[in-house]
Amino acid sequence: MKTLKAGDKVPDFTVNNQDGEAVSLSDYKGKKLIVFFYPKASTPGCTAEACNLRDNYELLQEKGYELLGVSADSEKRQSNFRNKYEFPFPLLADEEKVVLNVFGVWGEKKFMGRTFDGIHRKTFIIDENGVVERVIDKVKTKDHAAQILEQ
Repeated sequence: MKTLKAGDKVPDFTVNNQDGEAVSLSDYKGKKLIVFFYPKASTPGCTAEACNLRDNYELLQEKGYELLGVSADSEKRQSNFRNKYEFPFPLLADEEKVVLNVFGVWGEKKFMGRTFDGIHRKTFIIDENGVVERVIDKVKTKDHAAQILEQ
């Protein structure tokens, strides 16, 4: 698994969001973008993380950021997650793992003595030119917006 790092140019991608609409990296050209990856919609850690970003969304927008949440959940599951918690940002339904592989966040994980393939919870801060500025490897789910804003 080769994970993108600061200074890497992000390859363009296109994946459907929770409403079945195609979303591409190129849609965000000229904008700063936060792409956060989470293992599974509606699980406690992922809900805490996404709700923290929702609660700080205006602040993040004031700093010029757009947000994209990504997991391998289906469009329906992403749609239910977004509607239930009223997220103001799109969630990508990356069932084919296109974006997960572009960023290098799909791979071996260990949990409770088991080894399995899954999504590594990471956040990428991308500049207006599509270059990774920063990667947050150790996401604090309940305080994630503060982590993003501390430069």
